[in-house]
Amino acid sequence: MQFAAFQDHAVEAAFESCAEPLRVPLLRLRQLILDTGAGTAGLGGLVETLKWGEPAYLPVMPRVGTTIRVAALKGSGKHYAMYVHCQTTLVGTFARHYPDTFRFEGSRALVFPWDEEIPVGPLEHCIGLALTYYRWR
Repeated sequence: MQFAAFQDHAVEAAFESCAEPLRVPLLRLRQLILDTGAGTAGLGGLVETLKWGEPAYLPVMPRVGTTIRVAALKGSGKHYAMYVHCQTTLVGTFARHYPDTFRFEGSRALVFPWDEEIPVGPLEHCIGLALTYYRWR
């Protein structure tokens, strides 16, 4: 898989500092977010930045969607997560759509083992829901 170039050196450094074996799965998740954002109308593109020291993605257009962050799961060297704002209904929505597809952490994250393929279609749908959250909630 070819990964998009980084536009922000701080974000690139955050990925470079990720411990193996999580770096490549996190880069794959980043690419899926970027690709999904590029294919979603009305976002104005995506901003890639750091929030709380973690790579974060949000629509350029204001009040369209919520921020998605990606990071190693705290306390685990073998899991990583896609985080959304905990005060949204997103994780509950994801769980209603995909109750047996993902592992959930409270109201804030989808969690993935480093050594398993992510379910691309369902995850693209969840990413799209997050990036357009304020349009449909």
